[in-house]
Amino acid sequence: MWNEFKTFLLKTNVLSLALAFIIGVALAAVVVSLVNDIIMPPVGLALGGVDFQNMFIDLSGKHFPTLKAARDAGAPVIAYGNFINTVITFIIVAFVVFLLARALVKATTNTKPCPRCAMDVPIPATRCPFCTSDLGVPAARGAAV
Repeated sequence: MWNEFKTFLLKTNVLSLALAFIIGVALAAVVVSLVNDIIMPPVGLALGGVDFQNMFIDLSGKHFPTLKAARDAGAPVIAYGNFINTVITFIIVAFVVFLLARALVKATTNTKPCPRCAMDVPIPATRCPFCTSDLGVPAARGAAV
């Protein structure tokens, strides 16, 4: 049973998934710091000295100076400033993931669809290995002929 489990871990993408998860957590920590420590202070300053960390609505009717004081007192609050930070963090993470995915897809695309059977074949192929249709001369080699 141990050998079967070991084979599962090593032959499937479990190891790759675990590494991607670890890198993702590290990236998220960097982006959270980027948003909270670098992006939001100048944005708050530009908006008249607004501190997004302390933007909240106190539902208890009492007036607390900071979000931390309200939470320490157990008061119900809507922390919309934290929500704004989280949305900005999400947008940055989504954009970085988009850029990485776009770069990886371009780097790994080395096939073209066969016009007859729609199967992916290598770009330099002159004949489809699935339906054996003639794909013609590849553009790179065809220009020299």
